[in-house]
Amino acid sequence: MISVKKNNFFLNEEVNTLLKNIINNKSLANGYIFYGAEGLGKKQTALQFIKEIFKQSSPSENIEERITNNNHPDFLIIEPDSLLPTKNSGSFDLEKTIKSGSETIKIGQIRNIKTFLSQKSINSEKKIVLIIDAHFLNEAASNCLLKTLEEPSNGIFILLTSKLNLLLNTIISRCQIVRFRSFSSKQLKSILKEYLDTSKLKINSKLKFEDLINSANGSPNQLLKNIEIWNDFSDEIISKLDSPVKNSLEILEISKSISEKLEIFQQICLVNLIQTIWWRKTKNISLVKKLEKLKYLLRRNIQPRLAWETTFLTISMENL
Repeated sequence: MISVKKNNFFLNEEVNTLLKNIINNKSLANGYIFYGAEGLGKKQTALQFIKEIFKQSSPSENIEERITNNNHPDFLIIEPDSLLPTKNSGSFDLEKTIKSGSETIKIGQIRNIKTFLSQKSINSEKKIVLIIDAHFLNEAASNCLLKTLEEPSNGIFILLTSKLNLLLNTIISRCQIVRFRSFSSKQLKSILKEYLDTSKLKINSKLKFEDLINSANGSPNQLLKNIEIWNDFSDEIISKLDSPVKNSLEILEISKSISEKLEIFQQICLVNLIQTIWWRKTKNISLVKKLEKLKYLLRRNIQPRLAWETTFLTISMENL
């Protein structure tokens, strides 16, 4: 396991400075949209922002622990239904959930916000509502949220999204947008050196630092996931993923091992790594597209083992 030397490598200096100024100047808006690609630390930043807001009203309270454990009376989290838990745990972990393709935030959840805001604040001046993956609001929920945003209340809304275009323009117009930009290759390389203990990382001819950087798509969270998955996987399987597998029996064995040993989110991360390595070696766009289709199937949890087998067998037949 690769150990993390520090726990703040999600820190986005530009966003952090903006939010600090808002706190220091006490210039809070009624609504914020934290927008950027997945894995850029939007949730972590939002939770820290919320903690700092509450600390202004009640500095003596144990804010950190209460927000982390989601038991603060003036704090409400709204998240999409149908996020699938990991195999080994029934608990909800945002970083390890699988988007099944049927996620939605329903009108009943937004109505709960109205009930929540109608009650007097207990420990703070204002109540705070955090909406995770706000682009999953269905039409009825979006319209209901719009009405809630329009009405004067004692609430602050923070919406997290990676798909700003799926939100109603009227909702966007009532919120301040906080943009999370993807990390540059230089920043991700710095994270590798400064924040992670990579002394045990399996870097060899099959995996290069550049592969880890490129497969992370500018996300430090994705970078960490990729490192953990690659480093924990068996050398035997890794050696067979160096290039497109041609032997049918090996394909069946590898597909079985991957589908049994890895969670779906880990399998998707593994596809990203394989895609990066194989592209570096083959520059075959058709191969990349087939791996994209594999990720699509995995995200919907459609017979993962069969998805791996079919993809690898198709690729092997085209590369004979």
